[in-house]
Amino acid sequence: MQTIASQRKIVVSADGTGLVSQAGGLLLLETLRITGLNKALSAQMERWRPPRAVHDPGKVITDLALTLALGGDCLADIAMLRAQSELFGPIASDPTVSRLIDRLAADSVRALKAIRIARATARQRAWTLADNHAPGADGELIPIDIDATIVIAHSGKEQAAPTWKKTFGFHPMTVFADHGAGAAGEPLALLLRPGNAGSNTAADHIEATRLALAQFPKHRRRQVLIRTDSGGGTREFLTWLTKPGRQLAYSIGFTLTEEVQTAILALPEQAWTPAYDAEGQVRPGAWVAELTGMVRWEGWPKGMRLIVRKERPHPGAQLRFTDIDGHRFTCFVTNTRRGQLADLELRHRRRARCEDRIRCAKDTGLANLPLHDFAQNQIWCEIVALACELLAWMQMLALHGSSARCYEPKRLRLRLFAVAARLVRGGRRLRLRLAARWPWSEQLVTAITRLQALPTPT
Repeated sequence: MQTIASQRKIVVSADGTGLVSQAGGLLLLETLRITGLNKALSAQMERWRPPRAVHDPGKVITDLALTLALGGDCLADIAMLRAQSELFGPIASDPTVSRLIDRLAADSVRALKAIRIARATARQRAWTLADNHAPGADGELIPIDIDATIVIAHSGKEQAAPTWKKTFGFHPMTVFADHGAGAAGEPLALLLRPGNAGSNTAADHIEATRLALAQFPKHRRRQVLIRTDSGGGTREFLTWLTKPGRQLAYSIGFTLTEEVQTAILALPEQAWTPAYDAEGQVRPGAWVAELTGMVRWEGWPKGMRLIVRKERPHPGAQLRFTDIDGHRFTCFVTNTRRGQLADLELRHRRRARCEDRIRCAKDTGLANLPLHDFAQNQIWCEIVALACELLAWMQMLALHGSSARCYEPKRLRLRLFAVAARLVRGGRRLRLRLAARWPWSEQLVTAITRLQALPTPT
């Protein structure tokens, strides 16, 4: 079929003036200002500023984080900001950026510590400004989800190795604070590890948890719920979590041992109660029960409860040898004493949101570690964390009360960041005029106005 619609020829020329691409990046600039992240990074990274240097190392790291938040995936993508100096200010050249990363990698222990201190300071400020919209403001526990992921490398980068999935690359440990179902989450730690690192290494879980707790605002540290899959269900990690004085709640996956399977078979039918779905409603074909008194716990922490879920596998799912009578069983342990079994099990299952947070981090620079040296890629992971935090804080402070608070990075870039605008000067002021026909212009104006009304930290 031939179309009768005509398309006018569009003549292209590169002579437009006063135009700004990625105008929605002003949201991130305002987030930097009100959280004080830019000032904190500048203060912490002053030692890496060479004499007579033009560019502040903290500003360079901030610009790299902005680049990743806007969709970049390598150091050279900072050119996107350099082309918009009216909006983003002076941007360092590519050689200057590379030299800074080399200097930080040569002193990686202190450099990582400096960046993490700046992140923790800005997080405290962001959560204070968010008030009732911040995690834990309702007094409930704040889930901290720990999970490892695979980052594939396509060349022989330092400490890249074969992974347990028969791929080649790295196996970083990630820790995310969960903001809830109607919101995003923010990274607390991205611990880079070689590709052959184990999934259930207790030392790595402990180190990742330590880094995460150091990032937590002090007034929320007694509201922490540690969640992991069965990779964290080791005696050493659970013993560390329950050390006197830590006051940490946990909900951690547990391996189906032979003793646990025997206890499941011994459960009477009346011990099973219906499980809940994601909306908290009874789910047909799924049940939960408690096994705490039926399994020996010598050497394990006191007060640990063992809860098991039974369900019929989804159609097409391949049965395993542990699937008894056509049912699939999963277990987890917790030290929470109150609450219905179905509620505790649903709380643990919501750990799956961590997979969404990891996917978002991979859309914000984690999918590709672009540098060769391991220490350089550790610095890169911290920059990825900064970019993800900027997005999460911006949504928490500017987009609360709307569905945009749970937008993933790709949708934020498509709807809010990528809008074109014209920068107008007049009356000693700058005015950013967004495209009037852009469907999300009003939402963007409202969000920026909300951020600009918040004070700058002194």
